[in-house]
Amino acid sequence: MDLIRFYFRKLFNIVKNEILVLPSRIVVFLFFLLLLVIPLLTKDPYLLRILILTSIFAIFAASWDLLSGFTGQMNFGHALFFGVGAYCAAMLNQQAHLPPWGSIPLGALGAVLAGLVIGIPCLRLRGTYLALTTLAFPIILMGIVFAIPNITGGELGISGLERLARSRVVNYYVVVLVMLVLCTIMWKITDSHVGIIFHAIREDEVAVRAAGINTTRYKLLAFCLSGFFAGIAGGLYAHFMRIAGPSTLEVSMSFQVVIWSIFGGVVTIWGPIGAVFILFPLMEFFRLWPEFRMLMFAFVILLILLYMPEGMLPWIRDKIENECPRCKIRNVTTRKTCRVCAAEMD
Repeated sequence: MDLIRFYFRKLFNIVKNEILVLPSRIVVFLFFLLLLVIPLLTKDPYLLRILILTSIFAIFAASWDLLSGFTGQMNFGHALFFGVGAYCAAMLNQQAHLPPWGSIPLGALGAVLAGLVIGIPCLRLRGTYLALTTLAFPIILMGIVFAIPNITGGELGISGLERLARSRVVNYYVVVLVMLVLCTIMWKITDSHVGIIFHAIREDEVAVRAAGINTTRYKLLAFCLSGFFAGIAGGLYAHFMRIAGPSTLEVSMSFQVVIWSIFGGVVTIWGPIGAVFILFPLMEFFRLWPEFRMLMFAFVILLILLYMPEGMLPWIRDKIENECPRCKIRNVTTRKTCRVCAAEMD
């Protein structure tokens, strides 16, 4: 009983001192709770399917932000990690008969190796050259997929995979819980010492190298971490859809994740996640008008980027929070003094 009281008090202090102090964190906390209670409100299989796919793509989008947003390594071939994770999980499930809980993490390790394959030759490239080089890798892999159809299934892909769970509700909770945990881990990484170095590399890599930090090691780490999380998303997608096909490697998949991240706001982790939860269901809603679906989607993107160039979530956050001029801690806009250093707010 004392142990339960201790953990309950610790959880209460975290909620009080870490979450309830900022409106943005309160919104994220309520978002967590909403996702967890949705199956209690409705068990509509179509709605749950949309939310499951949205959660998978949220992991994918956040993993791109972890690499390209925080380190500035512009990756236009991020679908490679997603596709490698999907194909590795599918082959392990079909040929080695591993269950999803084994094939998905191992598939993610395959995506980590893909991160090394991309990261090592791209270390000296920057900007447009890096973006175009990374764009070539999923195209190369797609060519390999078509070249060995007896292993990869060719154009048809690998189908008949084992389900994550037999129930749609259980599928939902598995994917959503994995998404919440992984996205929180990515956020904590960016808020750690490693995240500070990632951000510094993005701002001025030469200065970071001059400070004695091995930027090569950290850029490779960013590629590997991003590949791991994207690989998890690919494995979840393959087992949920029960197929891993060339569509997971398409160029459109790589550009889609860039659109989500820029729409939500890069260098935030939660921005791309929020963007996916807005744009993916919105695209499903636009299916009511199939002739104008892409036109309406493009109009929404242009409207947001025109009036919110830094992304939707940073724009909203800046309206409800201010940054302390002394310690750079964020505070509610209504505060006159900083909640940490008591400095006067502008």
